[in-house]
Amino acid sequence: MIKKLIVIFILLSFSAPVFAQQPLPWWLSLEHGKQRFRTKDYGAALMLFEDARRDRRAIFEKHERDFISFLSIGEVRRLGDALDRVERFSYERLYTAASSALEELYYRVPKSSLNNSATAALEAFDKLKSYPEAEYWIGEVYRVEGELPLALNQYNRAYSMRAVLEDPGFSISLLYKIASIHRSRNEFGEMENILLSIINNEDTLWSNSNLANDRTVNSEVRLPYDQASASFARAGMTRILETDGIDRFLQLYRYNNGTVEEAHRSLGFYYVVNRRPSAQPHLMFAFVIQNSIIIEELRKRQFDFTFTNLTALANEFDKNPLILSYINEVEYYKTAYYLAAALFRNRHSRSAMGIWTFLSNQPNAGEWQMRAANQVRNPQLEPIIERL
Repeated sequence: MIKKLIVIFILLSFSAPVFAQQPLPWWLSLEHGKQRFRTKDYGAALMLFEDARRDRRAIFEKHERDFISFLSIGEVRRLGDALDRVERFSYERLYTAASSALEELYYRVPKSSLNNSATAALEAFDKLKSYPEAEYWIGEVYRVEGELPLALNQYNRAYSMRAVLEDPGFSISLLYKIASIHRSRNEFGEMENILLSIINNEDTLWSNSNLANDRTVNSEVRLPYDQASASFARAGMTRILETDGIDRFLQLYRYNNGTVEEAHRSLGFYYVVNRRPSAQPHLMFAFVIQNSIIIEELRKRQFDFTFTNLTALANEFDKNPLILSYINEVEYYKTAYYLAAALFRNRHSRSAMGIWTFLSNQPNAGEWQMRAANQVRNPQLEPIIERL
């Protein structure tokens, strides 16, 4: 018995390094890379992300080869392009490599999207060689290390592969990353184009489509859905803001399209410090989205909450850590300040003064309280600056 235990111990001792050296699955390499990135071990993170990219390509190249070899068999060629017949043949005749390849494909790609075509399946294998998530995280390493041109190249590569993103919505995050790099490099024209593309593609209220089809507009928006267009809605929102002020505006309108909030806000900041009149509508959209999301969060805990005015709303901020985090994330007070600046620039001084007065009484607004107080005492146009 003792001799048997010694033999087992020796075998385990020699086999342990072998098992330890087994490569990680590509998806696990990515997760380990993220962990290293978060602990600021950027060198190790980069190696893991590159491993993930290389190993995924190798896996799907093998699946592609196996499927091509299978399709090259005479009996399979006679089945034509019908994927269901090809798949059934692989299982019935025990072509395990081809069957495994198809199983992996169906896990990554909806089977219905292949239109029962073996050719489409083969094209899908080729696309799946790309790993946009790994490309993105490689870009993140370059970004934190100050290699902005390399980071930008990686983000663009990831975006070009967006068709195989595990989360299709992440493509918008990639565009925001690309815009941020352009802003850091003072490439404002490129930044502007990307942010406008986000708005034009993701914000139906901004576009000229029928407002009735816009599911992101809250029912509290008091508009005639049966005939209102987005341009009509924007005109109404603008008129209320300019003539009745911010409190009445926020009593009437809700719009919680958080996807485009950052694009509107960033463009608004950029336009206002360059004294461009188009700053106002973008900041109006950013601010109504911010407040709609805040009010929605408040109603989760206080179902009968009703917006009355900004001061009363701000009194609720300290009671909710999620809201405090959100207002910092979206630069809430800065957005309000520059919305007032844009209104003042467009000669709507009464509405501008209403926002600045609100801010001047908000000690948590920091810099924006002081700047608003100065504007209340001596209102003037914002100076033109090159960047924010």
